[in-house]
Amino acid sequence: MKLKRKYKIVKGILIINVLLIISCTNKTFDSSEQLLEYIKQPDNGYLYTKTVNGVDFSLLYKPTDVLVHQELTGEVTTTKIDSLRSKYKEYMYFTLSMSKNNQELLTNVAGDKQKFGAMVNQLAFGMEQKVHLYTPKKDTIVMADYIYPRMYGMSGATTMLLVYPREEKVTKEEFVTLTIEDLGFYTGEVKFKIPTKMMNNEPKLKF
Repeated sequence: MKLKRKYKIVKGILIINVLLIISCTNKTFDSSEQLLEYIKQPDNGYLYTKTVNGVDFSLLYKPTDVLVHQELTGEVTTTKIDSLRSKYKEYMYFTLSMSKNNQELLTNVAGDKQKFGAMVNQLAFGMEQKVHLYTPKKDTIVMADYIYPRMYGMSGATTMLLVYPREEKVTKEEFVTLTIEDLGFYTGEVKFKIPTKMMNNEPKLKF
């Protein structure tokens, strides 16, 4: 009886280990639409949302193959895919969206010329001073770049692409924290805790 019980315990542990291995394996998708649908499901760990004082924040981590697919043109070859993957995997890409009343942040201050001008300047040239990424040891990851396309009120949110180097001090930690300082809407500092496992086991595309 003891041997049977011991066998069941060992068998249970083996099953759990196999499930853990499977869960950590990179998922592969046949199309970019499937991949985008997957990362936009909050339960999968790539999309984070928060509402503070009426301002809606959305942070989406974009896997390497999303960027690769966007740049692929003409004949698709293994060499071209490998080259683009090598280029983009050196960085981490986040799409940050912010809105109030289902409108861009600028639309909400359009009636105040001074605030409007200050916010245009902040969004276009100063977000590296407002958005911060750091490890549990408080090591700061310096922003490599960010892209803020002006939508001139044609979008329901202020959206920008944040780019950070994929440094070892990030990937070896259990999580990193991204913070957004108050942009003038009395939100205080908004924080997102991001597990690194989803960055270390990115879903991929079948090209």
